[in-house]
Amino acid sequence: MYAEERQHEIVTRAREFGRVSVADLAARYDVTPETIRRDLDALAGRGLLSRVHGGAVPADKLRLGEASVTAREVSSPEEKLAIAQKAIELLPRREGLTLLLDAGTTTARVCGLLPSWVGQVITNSVPAAGQLSAEGERDVWLLGGPVRGITQAVVGASAVETLARLRVDVALLGTNGFSVDHGFSTPDPTEAAIKRAMVACARQSMVLTDAAKHGVDHLVQFAALEDVDTLVTDASLSAGSVEALRAAGLQVELA
Repeated sequence: MYAEERQHEIVTRAREFGRVSVADLAARYDVTPETIRRDLDALAGRGLLSRVHGGAVPADKLRLGEASVTAREVSSPEEKLAIAQKAIELLPRREGLTLLLDAGTTTARVCGLLPSWVGQVITNSVPAAGQLSAEGERDVWLLGGPVRGITQAVVGASAVETLARLRVDVALLGTNGFSVDHGFSTPDPTEAAIKRAMVACARQSMVLTDAAKHGVDHLVQFAALEDVDTLVTDASLSAGSVEALRAAGLQVELA
């Protein structure tokens, strides 16, 4: 195989799986790791890939920033609603279920769908707390601390300390990106700390996210794939990606 052909395949695989590693590519093409590193450097120089430790990701997949709640609210509305409905179907049917609800536009879709047996909701989402408390059908707790304007999420040490003292049945979390290698990630360290504490205090954790975030690696990992019980996403996630995630030990449910 010529170098140009190999490099074309490398870019294709990176776009399909969200990331490629030097070791895997060297074994696949039966060449030295140094040859693969030169390939990746050449592709990065042409703007087709971004180099990361041990490999590369598509040039548009390594993200440092995030969109506002307003901008994300109008993105993929049908997929987000389907994901929320699927998450509700997966909830244990138990009277008095305690639910921990993360801030986010996908998790927010859950608010209008909660079944009667969910007895209590704890959240760090200011909009979700307002909506649920106005309904008056269940106990609603809003975690205390500073509010990030861009996400309307409560963050900070006080909220993390409160979560450390709680034990809830199910946590429903959002994410800015997910991949086999980097797990679930977000751009902001304070939000990552909250999400990490949510996973730790829940008997069962689900991440709700649209498939477009697959292969997107943000700055801070808040959970590895094995830390989360279930990923609920939409049916546009490719069969190869589903297989790779399940092979890594994650339960994947398609809405």
